[in-house]
Amino acid sequence: MKAFRKDRESFPIKESTIYLNHCGIAPLYSGALRAQQEFSELHMRRGIAVFAETGNPLSAFHEIAGRLLAAPAEDISFMKNTAEGLSLIAAGYDLKPGDEIISYVHEYPSNHYPWRLQERRGARLVLLEDSDPTGSLPTGCPRGWSLEELTSRINDRTRIVALSHVQFTSGFAADLPRLAQLCRDRGVDLIIDAAQSLGSIPIDAPGLGLAAVAASGWKWLMGPIGTGVLYTSPELRSRLSVTLAGADIVQQGDDYLNHTWQPFTDGRMFEYSTAALALAVALRACMEDLFLEPDVGAIQRENLRLQDRLLERLNPAFFQYLRFAPENRSGIMSFRVPAVAEFVSRSVKAGVFVSSRGGYLRIAPHFCNTDEEIDGAAEILNQVAGV
Repeated sequence: MKAFRKDRESFPIKESTIYLNHCGIAPLYSGALRAQQEFSELHMRRGIAVFAETGNPLSAFHEIAGRLLAAPAEDISFMKNTAEGLSLIAAGYDLKPGDEIISYVHEYPSNHYPWRLQERRGARLVLLEDSDPTGSLPTGCPRGWSLEELTSRINDRTRIVALSHVQFTSGFAADLPRLAQLCRDRGVDLIIDAAQSLGSIPIDAPGLGLAAVAASGWKWLMGPIGTGVLYTSPELRSRLSVTLAGADIVQQGDDYLNHTWQPFTDGRMFEYSTAALALAVALRACMEDLFLEPDVGAIQRENLRLQDRLLERLNPAFFQYLRFAPENRSGIMSFRVPAVAEFVSRSVKAGVFVSSRGGYLRIAPHFCNTDEEIDGAAEILNQVAGV
């Protein structure tokens, strides 16, 4: 197995800070920038002839992203962000008045508003209450949701369960195999927002029977802002209506005066018009260079090792860690600390980049962090805390 990339050439941000905010906007991988620049340079010098040298950038993107999700290339679409993918699915889903969509009360907006809009069609958005998956977490901030409540809420009008794999505030990760099994047994489409997991937790989308997975490219995948990945199962696509259309959605290619309606039925049905190809090339470089070997399973183990190293060095009297069961751990470490906004500001000024959401301090190391960075971060964070 290849060693994890931890060098400054790959991640120049190391020159200025210890970066532990990969759950927010991760630093761009330098190889992605080079790939983007090379494509744009060819475009500048060759115009349309760029494709004679590069081929179809989206086809290459589909293949690599498919490998990351253990899915065929034809089930992959290039998106601008998570919300675009989820919106295309929500708007195209055949919902009838009285049909229900189950989600969580503290979901990220990208996985809330697309479903909330379906209430205009008479669908009902059912929100799981906030609950404590451990029985020992403090109240007052988002924590997680209960599989038992979800089970009790599913009925014969439930069509969709739409949940984040990892909650962006607390870091609570769904036990995806158990969740997927429940939805399969009940005949419900499970649609996953993987913005906070793709690149840090393995996802076998077809193996789990997921209907769809949407994720952004600039968090754990370390790609450009304005990129995303969408997986859809063939069965789900067969039941979706097209809601956005353009020249690229139909099979006749550049025969633009042929207005025969023959849209693609694979993942290209969502790539309705000209995409930001240079960005697609850049995100593909991230996935190909960083996440196939070592694979995401190895990356997950490395991230948890780095987390444990940090926890051993942080003062528990100040940093109140939300400790979940092993199957509910994610790349996000969330802490209750006094005056969290002020603490984050002071930490960033001291050279450790962390973030805050939902009232928590969020710390998110990634495979690219070194042990020395983790040790240095702990020392600085303890100093900022005054402990």
